[in-house]
Amino acid sequence: MSRRVPTSSKCAGRPSGIGAGSMLAAARDAGWAVGDNVGVEYVSRVPGPPLDGLIDDLYYLEGAPPYSRLMLPAAPAPLLIVNLGAPFLIRAGTDVDAVEYADGCVVTTPTRAWEFSYPTPTRSVGVHFRPWGLAPFLPMPAAELCDRPATVEQIWGQPAVAALRHRLTLADAPHEMLTLLEDELVRRLRVIDGLDLVRQMSSAVAATGGTVPISDIGVAARASSTYLVKRFKAVVGVTPKRLARSYRFSSTVLALDVAAPIDWGDVAAGAGYFDQAHFVREFREFTGLTPTRYAEVRRRFLRDHPDHVLDGWPLPAD
Repeated sequence: MSRRVPTSSKCAGRPSGIGAGSMLAAARDAGWAVGDNVGVEYVSRVPGPPLDGLIDDLYYLEGAPPYSRLMLPAAPAPLLIVNLGAPFLIRAGTDVDAVEYADGCVVTTPTRAWEFSYPTPTRSVGVHFRPWGLAPFLPMPAAELCDRPATVEQIWGQPAVAALRHRLTLADAPHEMLTLLEDELVRRLRVIDGLDLVRQMSSAVAATGGTVPISDIGVAARASSTYLVKRFKAVVGVTPKRLARSYRFSSTVLALDVAAPIDWGDVAAGAGYFDQAHFVREFREFTGLTPTRYAEVRRRFLRDHPDHVLDGWPLPAD
């Protein structure tokens, strides 16, 4: 059962919020977590078997967002949201205009920053997947949705999504809603070719923060590079090397203490970027910002909304 606690109980230095996997330390470590004291309720819990190997956490979100528009840096974290309020907007990849999503959205591992606009107030339930975890619930290869979010109706069909949303709105409490969502996911779970191999390799990449050579993992797995790339695109949506880049960048950025002075040369070298110009280019690609501007925007979030449940990954885009 989910419990409600102040956000001051979050563990320092751990990411939180939409867009970067299991973003609440309490959700991973204790099985529950909740929102802050500025009008946002966030209830989160880890699902049981067989979903626990695919999903970081299920969550319920309701209230007023900290900003009308949030920029989400690319991260190895597929996402599914079932929307229960007014439509929200997404501007993904290189799109110029934002697209409206009424029933919710499905997002595979992105390769660049994307913009998410909550309505005020907002209400939804969602899933933070592990990189390989979304594929068993998709009717198509994950690569087809890379940087192209789909509506939940496009994935599961209008009648099924309408019925699920109706059941969710009739639920008495967030924990009951999360149980309904978990039951729906268990019912839709299907077998995916190569899932175990992709999971093992992705876990090895994650354990090293993306620094392990992909060739070493491939040799250990006794699989050809062609087969690995094919299965990774189908299951994760990107190649093994691209996933490693995402982990390396995410690990680097989430370890930053933006409240203190930052030596970006040391940061780049510590993350294995021997060319600082390469680091800056990758920073722009993953966040849409220069390193200096990223630190400024992150400080703004901390200053405007200290201890907010969404602090840690989303950035104000206003």
